[in-house]
Amino acid sequence: MKITAESLRSFEERVADSFNQAKIRAPIHLHGNNEKQLIDIFNSIKSEDWIFSSWRSHYHCLLKGVPEEQLYNDILSGKSINLIYPDYKIYTSAIVGGIIPIALGTAIGLKRKKSKEMVHLFMGDMTSETGIAHEAYKYSLAYKLPIKFIIECNNKSVCTDTMKVWNIKEYTLKGMPNVEFYDYDLPWPHAGAGVRVQF
Repeated sequence: MKITAESLRSFEERVADSFNQAKIRAPIHLHGNNEKQLIDIFNSIKSEDWIFSSWRSHYHCLLKGVPEEQLYNDILSGKSINLIYPDYKIYTSAIVGGIIPIALGTAIGLKRKKSKEMVHLFMGDMTSETGIAHEAYKYSLAYKLPIKFIIECNNKSVCTDTMKVWNIKEYTLKGMPNVEFYDYDLPWPHAGAGVRVQF
């Protein structure tokens, strides 16, 4: 089944409804307003490539081929923020920056094996300004690793303006080699779906 912007939005709305009806008793982080950008990005990602992402990864999973019902059931069971599908080569982590060294290590392994596979590492703009992101990026360039950094910029550091938090006028990695950067306006709150409050 072909993934479209409409099918992606429909999936997140289904998850949001389930969360607001208290069917999901764990945190969720929803995508939105970045369907076109991600579809374009995934058009150049091969099935054998590796995806590493953060706690906001539902769209990444669907676009990498994870079946919708499998993903939905895993989200219902509380795994929204740490989805892992080895069969589809997609790994996520709820720890800020936690997936970065794992992605970097995978890229090192691929290079040593002389593999043609690539690593695609997704992170938010706040995470992209952390030390771990900068060190991994610098290392990947120095050793010519098969890894691409994809920064999804909603200009938020949780609920605070990222540029104000870091006191910067431009994102450090924007425009750098092996970095893809796109802006979007997240229609959902940082966590949850805007109706039910979870503590």
